[in-house]
This record gives sequence, C-alpha cells and structure tokens, in this order.
Amino acid sequence: MVTLKENERIDDLQRNHYRIIQDPKRFCFGMDAVLLSGFARVREGEKVLDLGTGTGIIPILLEAKTEAAHLTGLEIQEDSADMARRSVALNHLEDKIEIVTGDIKEAVSLFGAASFDVVTCNPPYMTENHGLTNPEAPKAIARHELLCTLEDVISQAAGLLRPGGNFFMVHRPFRLVDIVVLLRQYRLEPKRMRMVHPFADKEPNMVLIEASRGGKPRMTVEKPLIVYREPNLYSDEIYEVYGY
Repeated sequence: MVTLKENERIDDLQRNHYRIIQDPKRFCFGMDAVLLSGFARVREGEKVLDLGTGTGIIPILLEAKTEAAHLTGLEIQEDSADMARRSVALNHLEDKIEIVTGDIKEAVSLFGAASFDVVTCNPPYMTENHGLTNPEAPKAIARHELLCTLEDVISQAAGLLRPGGNFFMVHRPFRLVDIVVLLRQYRLEPKRMRMVHPFADKEPNMVLIEASRGGKPRMTVEKPLIVYREPNLYSDEIYEVYGY
C-alpha cells in the first residue's frame, strides 16, 4: 500500500497501466520528459541512468517502452526522490528501477566510471538568474541551473557512459551551440537531433539530441516533430508517443 502525502495525486501514464505520484504545488512532469522517453533508444539488456529524475517519470516510461535490464534515477531533492520511490513501488517495479538521492555533480563517484550503457537527462533549461523568483522552490531548481549546470550534466554523462554508450537529452534550441560545444569537449559525439515545434509554422521550442561516447563525426538531423495539428489537437505522432 502506497501512502499519499498532502497535495499529492496519482496520474495515469497511459502505458502498461503505470501510474505516477505528483504534487502540483511542487513540480509535475511535462511533455519534454515524455518526448525524451520516446526519443531515447535503449537496447535489450542495457543499463540506464536518468540524471535529475525528479519524480521518476523517465525511468518509469522507459521501463514500459524498452527492454532495459535495469534503470536508475538520480535526484538531489529528497522529497522528489521519495515520491519517485513510491511511484516505483506503486507500479511494482522495485526489481527494475532504483531511485538514488544524490548530486549530479558527484554521479561518477556515486556509480563508478563507464557503468551505464545509456544516460538520459531532462536538465534545467534556464541559466541561473533568468527570470528567477524563488531559488529555494522545487520548480526553480527543476527549471534553473541552480544546483547543476549544463557542463555538469554533460561531463558527468561522459564519465558514466561505457565507450560507445549513448546520451539522450532534451533542451531548448537557444542553448544548442553550448550543447554541441560541450558534448564535443567531453568526447560525446552528437549523432542525432530533432527539433520540436509547437505548430508547423512556429519556430522550435525544444531540441532532442543523442550523442555517443567516442563516436565518429556524423550527425543525422531528423524531420521536425510537430506537437499540435491545430489548437488543442495533438498531431498523430504526439498521440503515438503518449500511447493514446
């Protein structure tokens, strides 16, 4: 029996009858996490680590969508990590998913170098002071580079991946130059990229990117992913990603 705390609710994930515990007053997962879970490629038997897992949405969705051997979520905020653990228990996935409380900046020392086949991350998008209101709030920590930077995420991912392992991240297009420069700096070669547009005639507001540790230079830019066919109506591909 899983206990809910004040303000918490259980949401249906539309996959394998899985559910997740969320607190709207803290932070609820968004479309970016779902799209990352659809973009990431995990082969049968691989070990996966999600950096900054929040309430565990990405490991839970990847468990539903892939044949991963084991998934780990790393989260610095104990309240979020506790919520993630209870969601894992709610779905009876304790044998497949582990939630660890810890700092992304110390991930390599926590887990060991070259210990994962796949690393995923939906990191804070905003630089530290951009539009910041309450630096202590869980939403601020999730959205702003308060506790880790883009370089922290990429450098740790590079150290955590075995040679040939893959890193998958969702971010904002305005950080794309920073992303590619840092990936190359840490020998994560960009291999695949996809822009996400709210509407076909609007500029992208998300970018999905895959990089390979020690890979050879050559990147595929996939066709754009369009979220809405018309206002309030998702495109067929978005319905497919969500599993509706």
